[in-house]
Amino acid sequence: MQEPINYITIAGLEHYPHVTYTWVIMMGFFITALLLKGSYRMVPEGLQNVIEAIIVELAQFVDSMLGKDGRTFFPLIGTLAFFIFCGNMIGLFPGCVSPTANVNTNLGMAITVFVVYQSVGVYRHGFSYVKHFTGPVWWMVPLMLPIEIISHLARPLTLAVRLFGNVRGDELVILVLGFLVPLFLPMPMIALTFMLGILQTLVFILLSLVYISGALEEAH
Repeated sequence: MQEPINYITIAGLEHYPHVTYTWVIMMGFFITALLLKGSYRMVPEGLQNVIEAIIVELAQFVDSMLGKDGRTFFPLIGTLAFFIFCGNMIGLFPGCVSPTANVNTNLGMAITVFVVYQSVGVYRHGFSYVKHFTGPVWWMVPLMLPIEIISHLARPLTLAVRLFGNVRGDELVILVLGFLVPLFLPMPMIALTFMLGILQTLVFILLSLVYISGALEEAH
């Protein structure tokens, strides 16, 4: 399906709007950080107050999943949460494209999570990390090893496709409704998409935390 007309294009990336709007979101983060840095207050107000409240709640959520290791992985999880949410929402603006509506963007994030939690497992447990793939008893190794390997390899794909399917589906529904009834009918769907954008962000980071938590635990 042809992408909608884009308000912002980068030379050489006209056919890759998900890359363009990934850069748009990154620049938005950079500009927001500069604005907050210049107006930082010990008692937060306005935008600073909102962002700090979100960060505190997100940090507590990560800590509840990972315990004492939560703050180590918070930069990764926090970055994913803010990017995925903004990536989901930017597509609601006419002429803009959600980077998360492209499976390549999501696959990049999912592979990053995969590499991180596998690396953490090896770093934390050394060679003993292989026990996560072999099952509880030695005679189950021929059965459990291929199942676990396939399961772990499928995780990046399921993370990426789940997010892609939901965001892309919502965009297509709004696009169709916008053609049929240009003003009133799409509005409830936009509100629903906003809620689903938050939900899909939570699902992605929750599964990422589950995978990291599993890599940190001792195999039994």
